Amino acid sequence: MNISKLSVIIGILVMGMSRAQDVQSDLSDKKVVFIIVDGISADQLKTANTPYLDQIGRVGAYTDAYVGGGKGTYSETPTISAVGYNSLITGTWANKHNVWGNGIKSPNYNYPTIFRLYKDHNPNGTIGVFSSWLDNRTKLLGEGMDATGQIQVDHHFDGLEYDTINFPHDIRRNFMKLIDYTVADHAAETIRREGPDLSWVYLEFSDDMGHGYGDSDRFTAAVEFEDYLVGKIWKAVEERRTEHKEEWLFVVTTDHGRTEEDGKHHGGQSDRERSTWIVTNSKDTNGYFNSKTPGVVDILPTIVDFLNIEVPQSVRREWDGVSLIQPVDAVDLRAIKKGSHLEVSWEALSEGSGNLYMSSTNAFKNGGQDDYKLIETVQLEKGKLKIPLRKLSKGFCKLILETKNTTLNTWYVEE
Repeated sequence: MNISKLSVIIGILVMGMSRAQDVQSDLSDKKVVFIIVDGISADQLKTANTPYLDQIGRVGAYTDAYVGGGKGTYSETPTISAVGYNSLITGTWANKHNVWGNGIKSPNYNYPTIFRLYKDHNPNGTIGVFSSWLDNRTKLLGEGMDATGQIQVDHHFDGLEYDTINFPHDIRRNFMKLIDYTVADHAAETIRREGPDLSWVYLEFSDDMGHGYGDSDRFTAAVEFEDYLVGKIWKAVEERRTEHKEEWLFVVTTDHGRTEEDGKHHGGQSDRERSTWIVTNSKDTNGYFNSKTPGVVDILPTIVDFLNIEVPQSVRREWDGVSLIQPVDAVDLRAIKKGSHLEVSWEALSEGSGNLYMSSTNAFKNGGQDDYKLIETVQLEKGKLKIPLRKLSKGFCKLILETKNTTLNTWYVEE
């Protein structure tokens, strides 16, 4: 082989290796940590002294948010802890993910978590779970189960609620304060040392104080303590970002609010129980984040966009949330029976067109594929479309509105 041809071949190989390294660099240099601080309504957060959350919000942004699905609709979701976690990590409400309480009896793993989506996209990437609850990893993520593709968590620190030797349980549940401190400390150190690509940190003490003392100085003090723990993790992320030139998305939220009367309970659909919040370091929040009230289900699509995760269309069509950092063309897709028609409506956030699809099946629920038919191409600014009821079968359908930047879904369930 002559020298010139050999040089060309070597050049191509080097270029290919360089591009492969660039792809790997893109994957490893973008990282996410999200924190769920249990049971703090938006009004309670605002009355507490939270310097670290305030600092993160100044770097990025803050918004009021909500949990609980569509109030009074097929997607109404209990404002209960594990239910809220699963709504975040699957991007769906309880009618899909099938977690209705803290017992986590039968999650529907056909709606993949953000961790499975990430591992499917990047098997060599690393994920972490840091939590008092062992169930977050073993039941919600379904570590090692066939139904979850036998997903494995690379870094975990959890189950401390079962360690009564190092954390002896007391009636006032101060042991949970020590557990949260230990969890946050371990999470911060793991992030600082290992830099997992996608991490979940869960802090519980605030909810325990809510149940025990309701709206009180003691609860406010618990919120301020959790803010201090968030600060420990935030400092670790900032060190990684500076020292390793990594790009981090940092998101802090809560899983539910509290009852109107005294703040001691939750689970219902009062405005305060549904009232939550999101704080992020992202400077790229979109108009939807900044002018509307996002839901906990919007966090998964946001992480997907930040990490550039490739997700099958069939999965995207099941999400009940939209991105908080990419353009969003429309929100709030609904279908309501009016006389002999089904009125499909949405709120347009931009001009343009979209395709409205319909399926009379819900095969996805059982691991299958739904057959969607194009109903009509619509102009977003019109905001609604009427469909004759005769086109529906058996009083049920799934509707999809797909635009250039957004995929929305809703169900029609005949009462």
